[in-house]
Amino acid sequence: MKLTIAVVALSLVASGCASTLPPEVTAARSPASAYRAAPLPHQNPLADYTRRVAVEPKPWRGLNDAQAPGGKS
Repeated sequence: MKLTIAVVALSLVASGCASTLPPEVTAARSPASAYRAAPLPHQNPLADYTRRVAVEPKPWRGLNDAQAPGGKS
């Protein structure tokens, strides 16, 4: 019985030491007020598309050797 009272008292004391909630912060303007933004022009995502055809692989050893440390540039 005494343990139950001690647990209840401890929880009441601990809740009394808890910090309070911060004040509610509101926006500077009302959300109902009109907001003007500059319209964005439409940009076609395929405007810069260039078609590339598949080609056979070319020998890469010369390029690899030229870029290797101490390789021929």
